[in-house]
Amino acid sequence: MPYVISAPQAITLPVVGSEDLFPVGTVYCIGRNYAAHAREMGHDPDREPPFFFLKATSCICHGPTISYPRLSEDVHHEVELVVALGQGGSDLSEGDAANCIWGYGVGLDLTRRDLQAEAKAMGRPWDVGKSFPGAAPCSAIRPKSDCVLRDDAGIRLEVNGQSRQSGRIDQMIWRVNEQISYLSRAFDLVAGDLIFTGTPAGVGPVVRGDRMVGSIEGVGQLAVRVV
Repeated sequence: MPYVISAPQAITLPVVGSEDLFPVGTVYCIGRNYAAHAREMGHDPDREPPFFFLKATSCICHGPTISYPRLSEDVHHEVELVVALGQGGSDLSEGDAANCIWGYGVGLDLTRRDLQAEAKAMGRPWDVGKSFPGAAPCSAIRPKSDCVLRDDAGIRLEVNGQSRQSGRIDQMIWRVNEQISYLSRAFDLVAGDLIFTGTPAGVGPVVRGDRMVGSIEGVGQLAVRVV
């Protein structure tokens, strides 16, 4: 069937150890999923149910550089475990949710914090602060079968060789299977969807010229420079 305009190019990520590509669907992100990060943002993690926001698929990028985003003077880094779904469904149990996982990656949820703060103050959605070109750099996806992702796996971010964020996967308030199950109550999850699973404490600003290196034990590393 002919299109009236050119169809958009598919967004994909490389796969570790393969020439195959992982096609990206919807990008889901959980907010304030590490207690220490929730507290540094001024919230009480013991009283809040999980909440999610979306980034446009076009936010996903894979490469050595990203451009500092327009309109902002306060861009923050947030290193996260990324879960890539190989199948989906709705109203999934936590056991079924685990079977949906195809692989894992290391991602950055970049935020135009000044624009996000303005939106919050006005009671408006966060989209302008969270969803923009280059807002979600991601490593190659490592198949689950090739991962040794322990519950206490370390998650870290360095900026220009200095430690900024450091935590463990088991510090998540809502674990991965719980997140997938919870999301599936509100959305029909499908193969190709990505879930950014939250960030440990230590988020902070980056500027042009900064080199960020995120790593998760058993998953891999993501290195990107801001230009």
